[in-house]
Amino acid sequence: MTGSKIAAVVLGAGKGTRMKSDLPKVLMPVCGKPMIRNILDTLDSMNTDKIVVVTAPDGDLVRKEVAPHESVIQKQQLGTGDAVMAAADALKGFDGDVLTVFGDHPIITKETFLKAVAKRREGYAIVVLGFRPEDTARYGRLVVKDGELQKIVEYKDATDEEKAITLCNSGVMCFDGSKMFDILRRIGNENAAHEYYLTDAVAIARADGLKCGVVECPAEEVAGANTREELALLESYLQKRQGK
Repeated sequence: MTGSKIAAVVLGAGKGTRMKSDLPKVLMPVCGKPMIRNILDTLDSMNTDKIVVVTAPDGDLVRKEVAPHESVIQKQQLGTGDAVMAAADALKGFDGDVLTVFGDHPIITKETFLKAVAKRREGYAIVVLGFRPEDTARYGRLVVKDGELQKIVEYKDATDEEKAITLCNSGVMCFDGSKMFDILRRIGNENAAHEYYLTDAVAIARADGLKCGVVECPAEEVAGANTREELALLESYLQKRQGK
């Protein structure tokens, strides 16, 4: 039986180049505090048992910001699967629920995270956070049948039928910690970018006969920020939520 503890792996190794800033992306401010601090505050409010932040080799500023939470280094940027694997030693033996979160998704609510955890505890190996954006064009699709997640299809690989699906992948997941790293170790990099994609975990889990599921959240909650315009939009969402 899996434990009832919660851990989180926060991916914070991205650079701020598209923001035209020397500051690491996750340190860009949203409503007066670094993006990643918003996430950590939310996770702390859930009494998360362990938080591990994945940083770049030159991510001293990020490591300083997230302390006293543990940080680990992703030596090379080889994809999201590789980034989460960087936390394997830090989470050795952890058999509770593990959330994987992007450091530039600062406004996901505590309620949404807990909803994903609750769903995971219904007997799923992996639960993916899905959303329905106004413009679905660039997002991977979540193919669901009889309440179970069958697969995640990248937009460029999707059939016309799959492109018609409006439920999209946010990239945020909740794993059964006792199975997580066994699954992630088997992710391959046979793709154009030679990267290890976290999304491939679903296919591996299903091939093992494990169940995968989906919980939905409002599209604005999983809005990321790659540009200053998107950053301003995040700020307006957050202000609206705070009643400002």
